[in-house]
Amino acid sequence: MNITIAQTLLPHEDPQASLAFYRDILGFEVRNDVEYGGMHWITVGPPDQPDTSIVLYPPAATPGLTDQERRTVAEMMAKGTFASINLAATDLDSIFERLQAGDAEVVQEPTDQPYGVRDCAFRDPAGNLVRIQEVR
Repeated sequence: MNITIAQTLLPHEDPQASLAFYRDILGFEVRNDVEYGGMHWITVGPPDQPDTSIVLYPPAATPGLTDQERRTVAEMMAKGTFASINLAATDLDSIFERLQAGDAEVVQEPTDQPYGVRDCAFRDPAGNLVRIQEVR
C-alpha cells in the first residue's frame, strides 16, 4: 500500500491576502482558483512538488455547520486558534526574512528547539499558524 499526502485544507476569508501570502511571499504556485457565489477555493503548492497542495477554502461554505458554529469558527480564526500547517525549508533564515519583509505576523523567530529542530512561526492572513522547520 502506498499512501501519499495529496492536499491539506486551510480556511481563508480574503483571496487577495491569501494569494499575496502563499504565492508572493512563500513562492507557491497557484494551481486552481475557483470562485462560486462570491467565495474562492484556491489551490497552491510548492512548484517542485506538483502532487502536494494546500486548498485554501472559505469556511462559510462548510456544509452542515450551524450559524453558531460558523461564528465560533470565525472567532477562532480571528484568534489564530483554528488551523495550522507545518512546512519545511532548507534556508529558514531566508524564508523568515521574506515573511518578515512581507508584513506577516511573526509568532516565533527562528529558534533551536530543545527537541532537535530549528523552526519559526507566522500567522497567515486568515490567522492560521504556519510553522516552518529547517531541513538540515
